[in-house]
Amino acid sequence: MKNETITQTNEDINSSLKTYIYALGGLNEVGKNTYCIEHGNNIVIIDAGVKFPEFEEYPGVDYIIPDYSYLVKNSKKVKALFITHGHEDHIGGIPFLLQSVPVPVIYASKLSAGLIKLKLNERDMSSENKKIQVIDNDSVIKIGPLTFRFFATTHSIPDSYGIIIDTPNGRIVTTGDFKVDLTPPSKKDIDFAKITKLAKEEIKLNGGTSAEGVTLYLADSTNAEVEGYSKSETEVAVSIDEILNDAPGRVIVATFASNVHRIQQIISSAKKHNRTVLVFGRSMRNAIEAGRQLGYIQCSNDDVICDGNDNERRIPTGLELKDTLILCTGSQGEPMAALSRIANNSHPYIHIIPGDTIVFSSNPIPGNLSPVTKVINMLSKQMANVITNSALYSVHTSGHAQREELKLMLKLFSPKYFMPVHGEYRMLKLHADLAIQMGICKKENTFILKNGEVLVMSNGSVKKDKRIIEASSKYIDGSTLLNYLADGVDDAVIADRKLLSNDGLVAVVVPIDAKTSEILHRPSIVSRGFIYLTENGALLTEAENEVYKVLYNLMKNKKRKINFAQIKNVIRESVSNFVKIKTNRSPIVIPVILNKREETL
Repeated sequence: MKNETITQTNEDINSSLKTYIYALGGLNEVGKNTYCIEHGNNIVIIDAGVKFPEFEEYPGVDYIIPDYSYLVKNSKKVKALFITHGHEDHIGGIPFLLQSVPVPVIYASKLSAGLIKLKLNERDMSSENKKIQVIDNDSVIKIGPLTFRFFATTHSIPDSYGIIIDTPNGRIVTTGDFKVDLTPPSKKDIDFAKITKLAKEEIKLNGGTSAEGVTLYLADSTNAEVEGYSKSETEVAVSIDEILNDAPGRVIVATFASNVHRIQQIISSAKKHNRTVLVFGRSMRNAIEAGRQLGYIQCSNDDVICDGNDNERRIPTGLELKDTLILCTGSQGEPMAALSRIANNSHPYIHIIPGDTIVFSSNPIPGNLSPVTKVINMLSKQMANVITNSALYSVHTSGHAQREELKLMLKLFSPKYFMPVHGEYRMLKLHADLAIQMGICKKENTFILKNGEVLVMSNGSVKKDKRIIEASSKYIDGSTLLNYLADGVDDAVIADRKLLSNDGLVAVVVPIDAKTSEILHRPSIVSRGFIYLTENGALLTEAENEVYKVLYNLMKNKKRKINFAQIKNVIRESVSNFVKIKTNRSPIVIPVILNKREETL
């Protein structure tokens, strides 16, 4: 697609209208990237990602997504969704967004479009595929008074783009995730020519005035605290070659399913060393399928066996372990991923054999160090040779720009105003400080915002707006969702889950006759995950006596009508206070009232 125009209204061309910029996700966090540009009757979304939670922090949660309430309320203004690249933290929220907001069109690169279609098909949302329009480096999209253009970037996935948005109030540029890789595996370089041109290009503003270059710059901050330059993706291929050359037996490689460059390098190296690649993990199979269909992964059916649960039957007769390479998911220690199941011996087909070489071709993302370490320890105990990214083996390189690359892009764009994005607070702060130290932006022209805080752009100037948009998080539990607003798990449920995991549960069973206000039997307490019953029987008996005492005092006045809510509150309060005093713990207390039924003839 080269050009597309969505008609503007009279309100859109009103010269007094301002342009608003805000994030629903991606600020003060790594992941959940969702940024919005609003002008008049137009809201345009850039990326719609998810965040993968730490189990300890969010027990039982599969994904964290933004709260789309503001977009739901203003759904008639939503005109389009633009995607910078195909990683989960930029496209993973699309199914949930589309279930809540009728986004008319999705603009994405060829590979990103293919990955989005797979994601929608998995959730029985294939009817939404017709909304996807493919863009490239030459595409120009006009939505009302807003014009969108694109420049190629290099990242750990092909087909990544930055976006230029010309508005009546100034020019906005966002990089998406990027690095400066001068020897990319795809041979598709970052478009320095277009970036340099943008830095000087004139833009017409409201009221007939004009300005030169970039007004507001939004840039990836993930590696703002890492000095130097990131390594090229091609360096990883050298280390993988060395590992396959030296490994005496089977090799198992775990990496991100979305890292198409890495997958191609692993497959190419396996072919070079006469190893057949066996693929495990649904997301890995989907990524390879999409990559092959779109021409980003080159391999034959003889080189790669990618057939799900039929892998065991499809392995050629006589194929020795030393002639195989298993490519799987689980590099982040995800409990249900293939590598974790292999490590804990629960995988139906693959079990560790002493001497196996396991390669973690990734670094733990923030918060994932503990589960990754656990998987490494389980593999090591089974006498596997575990290789992680180190000075000895370069089996992973980041897809995000380090400080020298961030400096280069700041220098090339030379924006008047700067808003660092995609990063925890310290990353955003370091990136903003970098722009100030370089003399690119004045301190008052840099903005370290939170999700929901708003910038307002007016006739070439930018300032922080007083308005704050609802931008909390929603927690997704489960895979079959009809509506994320109904199925999103709220903060109260997460708090209860944390309480259960830390302090357990106490159930108090009380049989009563509500008609006569009598306690029919002494209360009985059952606990799970709280205390060991055999050793603490006396404590539970004391707690049961405490419940009986407070209930007796509540119900002894036969003339006073007592409802079940009062009884439950008294039980909950008395047990909670007693347990807190005796054990300094706060388990969840669940009252169970058994009311006597009247006998019928």
